[in-house]
Amino acid sequence: QVHLVESGGGLVQAGGSLRLSCVASGRTSSLYNMGWFRQAPGKEREYVAAITWSGGRTDYADTVKDRFTISRDNAKNTVYLQMNSLKPEDTAIYYCAAKYSSGSLQLAYLYRDWGQGTQVTVSS
Repeated sequence: QVHLVESGGGLVQAGGSLRLSCVASGRTSSLYNMGWFRQAPGKEREYVAAITWSGGRTDYADTVKDRFTISRDNAKNTVYLQMNSLKPEDTAIYYCAAKYSSGSLQLAYLYRDWGQGTQVTVSS
């Protein structure tokens, strides 16, 4: 099992930027893909972005493509989500998660370990 802790959320004006971090501890020697999801009040959790264990492949939801960038530093056991050109509709709690199985990077139920989330609020 991997323990995940997100940080970097906060309040930002529309058009601004934030960088989220997710630090993993525990069985970090395991190979695992990492994803970011978000959940806005009254809405279901939605996929944001993911990166394979090697960092060789990234994937994004259409709603954040060209604005967000996911990356990872395995030496630091950390995954990042750089968020640029933020919009009010990006307001949500952002969660990172670890996935050990094969299958789509976009399916939340395939991710086993989850962080506690970090709040991102974008004002208009």
